Amino acid sequence: MDVLIKLIWQEEADQNMPLPSYQTIGSSGADVRANLGASGATLDILPGERKLIPTGFCLEIPENYEIQIRPRSGLALKYGITVLNSPGTIDSDYRGGVGVILINTGEDNYRVSHGDRIAQIIVSPVVKATFASVKDLNKSNRGGFGSTGNR
Repeated sequence: MDVLIKLIWQEEADQNMPLPSYQTIGSSGADVRANLGASGATLDILPGERKLIPTGFCLEIPENYEIQIRPRSGLALKYGITVLNSPGTIDSDYRGGVGVILINTGEDNYRVSHGDRIAQIIVSPVVKATFASVKDLNKSNRGGFGSTGNR
């Protein structure tokens, strides 16, 4: 099922940047790129440091959908670069600029260059719940937090 996600470029963005895109026919996530402006700038993320990396665009997500921002596994494995609040959520009523919070958990500086693929986005339906205060919950065989063991 295809879902239309509308995108506009921010004024300061390099508007020649590729749109988010799926790299293979079986990809669940569309890669997004660092948009550091048309000057082709770079920025460094020091070990233990986190930075908000701009994508240069704003989105219109249909009601009852969200976009999740997730790490790219290659960056995590090779460099220790991951999305800090993974998965990050972009709600359907948000219209501001999309940024990706990257953190460097590695031991070396990591340089983000203009146009680098920095994360992937997943379009997902949202199910809304109704919450109710009750006197009792149905019994379960499950114990408390961590009750299934460590391994």
